[in-house]
Amino acid sequence: MDVLELYQQAGAYHEGHFLLASGRHSPKFLQSTTLLQYPHLTEQIGRALADRLKSEGIQADFLIGPAMGGVTLAYETARHYDNGKGANGRRAIFAEKDGQGGMKIREAFTITPGETFVAVEDVLTTGGSVLKAVRAAEQAGGRCVAIACIVDRRAQEGLLDGYPLVSLTRLVFDTYLPDEVPGWLAEIPLQEI
Repeated sequence: MDVLELYQQAGAYHEGHFLLASGRHSPKFLQSTTLLQYPHLTEQIGRALADRLKSEGIQADFLIGPAMGGVTLAYETARHYDNGKGANGRRAIFAEKDGQGGMKIREAFTITPGETFVAVEDVLTTGGSVLKAVRAAEQAGGRCVAIACIVDRRAQEGLLDGYPLVSLTRLVFDTYLPDEVPGWLAEIPLQEI
């Protein structure tokens, strides 16, 4: 699967000057919400992520995504990720902002102490959002066994805060702290996303 081609096909790959959610600046941006609005593309991504998790031997009781971007992705990945639970299958839940800079689990979702989970995210730049979802699920009694994403765009490969990371692809785009933005990029109008 050529993930970048899927983003391009959906009109979700952009070039310019972008302020990322991480606070960093980048000349390239992947808009996953544009990609994930298409069920046939979302189904391909969810199936591929589930297949990668299974091929890595990662088993979990549920998947969690940070709201809003990770909700659809966690659901679609869980749909293709059979864990032998029969008719009930694997659950997909989400964490939402708690108003204090972190995330929380909705009261409607029950996490039994010791239940294992995979946290799912679209694009990892720093991992901040998905790690907030991990912390929320851990506070509720869950145990994170892996983090999965469509694109790992971090500068350094490997574990994310000690958790195994499974990604469909690795695309490293240059990013810059606000006070390190090169002149050529600063000349391009900034787009906040």
